[in-house]
Amino acid sequence: MKFSTPTRTFTLPEPCVMGILNVTPDSFSDGGKFNSINSALIQVRQMILAGASMIDIGGESTRPGAAAVEPDEELARVIPVIEAIRQESDIPISIDTSKADVMRAAVQAGADMINDVCALRGENALATAAAMRVPVCLMHMQGEPRTMQTNPVYEDVVVDVSRFLQQRMAACIEAGIDPQQIIIDPGFGFGKTPTQNMSLIKHLSEFAEMNVPILMGVSRKSTIGYILNKDVGERVYGSVALAMLAMEKGASIIRAHDVAATMDAVKLHLAVRSAP
Repeated sequence: MKFSTPTRTFTLPEPCVMGILNVTPDSFSDGGKFNSINSALIQVRQMILAGASMIDIGGESTRPGAAAVEPDEELARVIPVIEAIRQESDIPISIDTSKADVMRAAVQAGADMINDVCALRGENALATAAAMRVPVCLMHMQGEPRTMQTNPVYEDVVVDVSRFLQQRMAACIEAGIDPQQIIIDPGFGFGKTPTQNMSLIKHLSEFAEMNVPILMGVSRKSTIGYILNKDVGERVYGSVALAMLAMEKGASIIRAHDVAATMDAVKLHLAVRSAP
């Protein structure tokens, strides 16, 4: 997968692991662990050593029921960390945000990609992303983070999510975003029941027909806890199992907290795929 920004071109292996760095006090899995520059850098170094090909930085929790964060607070959380990472590494950085001001400032600080759970539907988000000329990841979410798990309903979750992503891709292309700079994410766990999430994994290959890379974020999600009856700290094996299934169905980028364990799955997947 080759992507470009106004200042450089970078290539990601396929599949690859995107390491998660939440610089928030309230993320569902690691809130408060990495919200200092020193702790964030230590975590980034560990993820790079473990094999991460990209780091995804978020300054606002999108867990169900999370409180909204003002742009100034989100900027104060993410920009110093992006600048610190960029001073010591050229690893591609993704900014996980839905706010246009944060997108712009993050890219100017050194971020290489915009990862938006709202698929660039926020105020000025689409125009800002087009102006920044960086890759974008469009995710599907029913509702918004505060209420998304309140009785999500679909006629057909695979068809409905696919149609939404096709519409957002069309909007991006119309706004001037290069189709080769677009990534899609079906939004596992964002406004979906466990059964609906499993349907997305089962039919993920249908999304490959859109001819763009697929990002899947299944790491430590509540669906894994529901099915396995495991607390969030005990979901590594389930996360890796779902990541392997997603890769088998065509996922190109696996967003993960547990990079080392996920990289083991990636290497085995590639070994099987390349076997005679």
